[in-house]
Amino acid sequence: MSRAEMDELGWDECDIILVSGDCYIDHPSFGMALIGRLLEQQGFRVGVIAQPDWHSADAFKALGKPRLFFGVTAGNMDSMINRYTADKKPRSDDAYTPHGAPDKRPDRAVTIYSQRCREAYPGVQIMIGGIEASLRRIAQYDYWSDKVRQSALVYAKADILLYGNAERALVEIAQRAGRGEKLRDMRDIRGTAFMAPLGWKPDASWREEDSSTVDTPGRVDAHIDPYAMEPEQPKQIAGEVLPEGTQAIRIVSKSERVRAKLEARLKTVVRIPAYEAVAHDPVLYAHASRVLHLESNPGNARALVQQHGEREVWINPPPIPLTTPEMDHVYGLYYARNPHPAYGNAHIPAWEMIRFSVNIMRGCFGGCTFCSITEHEGRIIQSRSEESILAEIEEIRDKTRGFKGHITDIGGPTANMYRLACKDTKIESACRRLSCVYPGICENLNTDHAPLIQLYRKARAIPGVKKITIGSGLRYDIAVRSPEYIKELVTHHVSGYLKIAPEHTEEGALSKMMKPGVDAFERFRELFDRFSKQAGKEQYLIPYFIAAHPGTSDEDMLNLALWLKKNNFRPDQVQAFTPTPMALATTMWHTRRNPLKKLSRSSEKVDIVRDAYRRKLHKAFLRYHDPKHWPILREALSNMGRADLIGNGSQHLVPHPTAEERQLQAPRGNARGGGGPGTVGRIAPPRQPNLRGGKGKSPSKPRGR
Repeated sequence: MSRAEMDELGWDECDIILVSGDCYIDHPSFGMALIGRLLEQQGFRVGVIAQPDWHSADAFKALGKPRLFFGVTAGNMDSMINRYTADKKPRSDDAYTPHGAPDKRPDRAVTIYSQRCREAYPGVQIMIGGIEASLRRIAQYDYWSDKVRQSALVYAKADILLYGNAERALVEIAQRAGRGEKLRDMRDIRGTAFMAPLGWKPDASWREEDSSTVDTPGRVDAHIDPYAMEPEQPKQIAGEVLPEGTQAIRIVSKSERVRAKLEARLKTVVRIPAYEAVAHDPVLYAHASRVLHLESNPGNARALVQQHGEREVWINPPPIPLTTPEMDHVYGLYYARNPHPAYGNAHIPAWEMIRFSVNIMRGCFGGCTFCSITEHEGRIIQSRSEESILAEIEEIRDKTRGFKGHITDIGGPTANMYRLACKDTKIESACRRLSCVYPGICENLNTDHAPLIQLYRKARAIPGVKKITIGSGLRYDIAVRSPEYIKELVTHHVSGYLKIAPEHTEEGALSKMMKPGVDAFERFRELFDRFSKQAGKEQYLIPYFIAAHPGTSDEDMLNLALWLKKNNFRPDQVQAFTPTPMALATTMWHTRRNPLKKLSRSSEKVDIVRDAYRRKLHKAFLRYHDPKHWPILREALSNMGRADLIGNGSQHLVPHPTAEERQLQAPRGNARGGGGPGTVGRIAPPRQPNLRGGKGKSPSKPRGR
């Protein structure tokens, strides 16, 4: 990270310099450490420039010019999501910065960092990657500017982009660059994207399938002329010599036909609508999004191409998932498992959150439309071996400062998808479903939780480990298939509260999220309560819900609020839907079309909660118990014809306004000042009686997000 460290190692230059928007923490949960250690293991000298001052190129010269290339990433999060809330307000902190300090990275960090690298060393090669580049590899809707932006390749002027699980591609690129090959010439690597001239193809054997329009008619046969008189063809006489060029009919077996079809698919590129088209045509944008997601299975995905002006973005098929030995190798590399000494004892929130946790798998086959995990890590679960995971727990015990015996998580994108996969690899490689669990769990999905149960038991038995809790979110619709797993989890790995994400209760919203109905949640809750009681523990679920998701009506939110009240859930913090790059729900938000179905100009329109009032109202329904939301809820209930829900009884959602509230809302002042006629004073309802008992923390009413 410094010239002094280079001198100590005896380096005159770095082979590769990695630039990141995060501070440097040498732990495999941080992408910078993982790829840095992997390149180091391959023999490369790797430098790290963490959170550089982007206002000039000086900070990018700190380690000199890299011999091979700069590798640029925004960090573990998209920089726009990191810096702004769902309401587009700047965040007051940054979890990936010492002391949580804000403003240590720029907006659209990949672009800014790449420009500064090229400014520091004109002509230097640049590779971009990480989640920000991965989710912006094609033209994508940008929530913060409210417009469709071009591929990150265009803005960053990078030579190549890596997306998804990029370890294998990264090593190949570094090795080929070490042999003198230019990054811009590496066009045959899975999991990469690059700029190419119009009409470019790898060779003449490639064919293009045009999917740049919707409502394309099928094959149109010529009309048959009923009056045409065709001469009778002479019959073939046995032994007669056929004319030159005539070929005999050959019977082709099914296996040969399938093999020929697969070979042709491997050399097919799908043309999706150009940037100029999707930027102004919502239907074409939704169509492009649908095609991209249908071409995301590494077993059958084809290359994609999208025109951007006078050039094209070419996207190679997704990377083949890492095998268990490969995962073990990556996570088994040397890691100091602590922040870089340059930060001293600074408090780093993201580090504090994960330093005693273990990542056991990657990927998610849930396909939730508001989530970008699938677009980045894929649907196929990549799991580490039991031995590798247990070894990492021992490393945490021995190397991570401050460890007192509590492992805070054994999970990943989802807590309970470890070693779950399709029962048949042939079916898996041919599948084009967007989710393995929606609208129901696929009959080909293995839902056996036995390997995970065994892992939990062995982890608990490690000397020095006193407690293991599960911090990752649980996929409850799969968990109910294994009551034994729920019993194991509830008995040993829940510390009072368990996070769970039903997200909604109404079909209108759930169908646009690709989430299961609330019945699955009810079944899980029944098992959770039963096994908690058997274990003699008082434990509670913390349900997560999303407000203002595409497809959610005001009535849907009202019904959700009534369900929350009925079930005694009182969420403390609620999250409004944030359109993230490339997610299917973002496509709905931007286009008002549903990309989960085949699109046409007359296809289904989706209800979008865009205006500030409705977004505020939807959040208020989730916080129905908070007095500051009662005025807007009373107004909405009256407008919806549900004034019967306003009252002071147990059957009501919100109470009648108090005398003090009515007085504060009354018009006051005069035409000369002091608030004119019709102005409404600020509502400050009286302190409500403590309905929770004690100090207001009754465990019978857990509070969620």
